[in-house]
Amino acid sequence: MANLNKVMLIGNVVADLELRYTPKGTAVTDLRMAVNRQWNNDQGTRQEETTFLDVTLWSRQAELAAQYLSKGRPVYIEGRLQMESWEDKTSGQKRSRLKIVGENMQFLGSAGGGGGERPQQQSAPQEQSRPQGGSPAAPAADAPAADDDDIPF
Repeated sequence: MANLNKVMLIGNVVADLELRYTPKGTAVTDLRMAVNRQWNNDQGTRQEETTFLDVTLWSRQAELAAQYLSKGRPVYIEGRLQMESWEDKTSGQKRSRLKIVGENMQFLGSAGGGGGERPQQQSAPQEQSRPQGGSPAAPAADAPAADDDDIPF
């Protein structure tokens, strides 16, 4: 029988991230995000539900997330579900939680935290076209500010 363990999420970062390194030097960060669901109930009243999710990012994606994501920033995460189990030291009870291991990430919106619908890839730098005179073209209305030139996406 075939198996599939894949999640795709778009939501907002709930808190600023903290980058850590394993003893072998691999970067890791935990990201908490809020994902909203909206629907109309039987009476036609608009309902909203927010789900808070824990995502773990590794290596270069962890470094990029810690550098560029902050509270309130929209992000797309693609990954897999993983069950984490442990024994509570104070009560001795077994505890568990379901978390997401991020395998792909895209920053959404602008660096200022605005929520846009157009994702920006994190892997390939975007090039600005230059007119034939050789001077840079005027930036588009949604182009990043000049101090964002070092962003790798």
